[in-house]
Amino acid sequence: MVRAAHLFAAAVAAAVFLTGACGVAPQRVEVGELRTQTRSVEVENAESVQVNLRLAVGELDVGGGVGEGRLMEADFAYNVAAWKPGVDYEVVGDSGELSVRQRGLTEGVPTRDVRNEWDVSLNEEVPVNLAVQMGGGVGNLDLDNLALTGLNLDVGAGSTRLDLSGDWDRDVRAVVRGGAGQVTVLLPSRMGVKVDAGTRLGRVNVEGLRREGKAYVNDAYGDSDATLTVEVTGGVGQINLEVVQQQGGGEGDADQQPGGTTMMQPGPTTMMQPGETTMMQGGTTMGR
Repeated sequence: MVRAAHLFAAAVAAAVFLTGACGVAPQRVEVGELRTQTRSVEVENAESVQVNLRLAVGELDVGGGVGEGRLMEADFAYNVAAWKPGVDYEVVGDSGELSVRQRGLTEGVPTRDVRNEWDVSLNEEVPVNLAVQMGGGVGNLDLDNLALTGLNLDVGAGSTRLDLSGDWDRDVRAVVRGGAGQVTVLLPSRMGVKVDAGTRLGRVNVEGLRREGKAYVNDAYGDSDATLTVEVTGGVGQINLEVVQQQGGGEGDADQQPGGTTMMQPGPTTMMQPGETTMMQGGTTMGR
């Protein structure tokens, strides 16, 4: 129920923005029967791929697990006919570009009974640079098992969980821009991490990182062969940064299970005033 309420509020905000920006008077979308669609895309001869996902309103799940030879397998469910997703893939030389976009962006303001759900699985072996645009909704991006080379994530409103707790053997840069809502970023413990994070009218919660200048870093920063660099900005809302203690960590730490599922140990809940930063280490909370 709470998830649905968050989705509806984010969807309305995104739709009003989109219709207003296009000079169209907001009107309600026409809700019909639930339609489902499955799309599969082959890698072909691409050795690296740019993946673009654009979802104006709805729920987005992204992860790995695609079979050999395939780049993407996706299941879509929607009850606004105009929102039928478009899928395009092109390979030039040894580089591919995959674009998945929601159609009908100016269709109107959604009601509580709208559904628009994307479940996207990507190849874990092909290097992928990922760009995601979400106008409003709920996002769950499990990218830790992908051969990720870079990430650009733009979220207008809603709640987003981003798992970057992979152990990549190359430098990876991720840029996350949030509007209104909550963004939670899971980070690795074995790979060096450097994070720049800030909000205009919100708060930043930090667990498992320490301050180094104006940035936050983990214990492996400066010692690992590769570094994950993350830039997170938000407007109104909350940014949560959490380090996942991966296999090989100390007893009692969280473990990362096969298949990309992250098991987190219960931790303390911290209530903060806007504009503050909380750093939690060993259960001790330090206000900044």
